[in-house]
Amino acid sequence: MAVTKTHPIKSTLKAAIDYICNPDKTDGKLLVSSFGCAAETADIEFEWTRRHSIDKGTHLGRHLIQAFEPGEVSAAEAHEIGLQLAKEILGGKYEFVLTTHIDKGHIHNHLIFNAVSFTDHKHYHSNKRSYHEIRRTSDRLCREHGLSVIVPGRDKGKCYIEHQAAQNGTSYKAQLKAAIDRRIPASSSLEDLLARLQREGYEIKRGKYISARAPDQERFTRLKTLGADYKRKKPLSPALPEAPVPPDSPSSAVGRSACSLTFRTTSKPSRAPDTSGGQPLRI
Repeated sequence: MAVTKTHPIKSTLKAAIDYICNPDKTDGKLLVSSFGCAAETADIEFEWTRRHSIDKGTHLGRHLIQAFEPGEVSAAEAHEIGLQLAKEILGGKYEFVLTTHIDKGHIHNHLIFNAVSFTDHKHYHSNKRSYHEIRRTSDRLCREHGLSVIVPGRDKGKCYIEHQAAQNGTSYKAQLKAAIDRRIPASSSLEDLLARLQREGYEIKRGKYISARAPDQERFTRLKTLGADYKRKKPLSPALPEAPVPPDSPSSAVGRSACSLTFRTTSKPSRAPDTSGGQPLRI
């Protein structure tokens, strides 16, 4: 499984390249590769390409991180996957430096590539489409190498640390999701569910969106950011997933969840009954 994250380099390109090429992190620079340039002089060669470009843009380069599940891949294989990813997404048009770091608890690749192509001298355009293409390519390469992949939509926009925290059940979002899932079977409505969360120690904030905050949490977490099953859709949709009903739950006799919650997009509460047994609810 690989988690990808990318961001622009607006300054200190040399410092960024020096960091990813650190011999203490790359097995004495054995896990350093480059294309169209030498790793030692990449910043100078990037600048030369930009100087002759048609569309320079505002960035000096882009930095992509590809992190793998601990124990799932060797350093050599991770480096090979990183090279394949770089060649596919850049198409041989951009100079790049790829390194694999092995100094942390998880093996991860760093890819820094020029913001301008040395073939057509056009600026690299980073957007949602290009990011999803990187993500899809990374996932495909992981599957080809027999590695696991992240379920689409589950970890969108997460960095590796956040993903690992969710995997271990230690992130605030993971804890909030678990708390909600535990309380759904016994809740008769959204208000009942929120009251139960408050008794568990969560602070609830109402407004355009409902948010919750754990006792030691700095910022509130919007329920809609917990995942597709917790997000309001238009015009109506289940806001929360159906949870397994405990054998002793009153609703288990009729074979359905004790609580079915519906979020509405209007600002006024609907008076129509909720046929699933809950009450029409809004954020």
